[in-house]
Amino acid sequence: MAQQDSGFEALVAGYHQFREDVWPERRKLFEELAQNGQKPRALVISCSDSRVDPAMVFGAAPGELFIIRNVANLVPPYEPDGQYHGTSAALEFAVRVLEIPRVIILGHAMCGGVHALLNGFPSTAKDFVAPWMQIANTARARALACDRGDAQTACEEETVKLSLRNLVTFPWVAERVAEGRLSLHGGSFDIRTGVLSMLGDDGNFRPA
Repeated sequence: MAQQDSGFEALVAGYHQFREDVWPERRKLFEELAQNGQKPRALVISCSDSRVDPAMVFGAAPGELFIIRNVANLVPPYEPDGQYHGTSAALEFAVRVLEIPRVIILGHAMCGGVHALLNGFPSTAKDFVAPWMQIANTARARALACDRGDAQTACEEETVKLSLRNLVTFPWVAERVAEGRLSLHGGSFDIRTGVLSMLGDDGNFRPA
């Protein structure tokens, strides 16, 4: 018999509240999504950080966002080598199968992955986290070379820019962008203030 787990029991209690309070209001929506399939407005590639909820940030209902979450909201370069590529697989499904018209890379303040990239990885995060974060080595170098004085924020923003550059290494992304069928956007959410900033054409982030 499993030991009593108050944290898990709280999650189950939350589910019951969902069934009692939310499901009756959203039942029709879910039935329509089940019958007609999904047609999300946007693909959001966000960090796995529990403090960042893309659906909450954008005020989106079920079915409106296709969300990919990983450490530090990174998009790897296009590498169809037969290995395991969870982020790339989800990206392919969103763009080529669902034909989602826009992609948003959503970074955030106080990112633990970026902090480790800048300051060193704990010994307990070197099997997968450290190799994964090597994708962002260029972002780290750019952040350390700038004169802003806040390497953490600079690197968080540079990871967003890096992921946007890596997106267009996928030929079917670049093709759709060139044809005007897909738009790419970068953003950063400050969990301390609740402010969402979007990346402009001039390379700077400004409050949305």
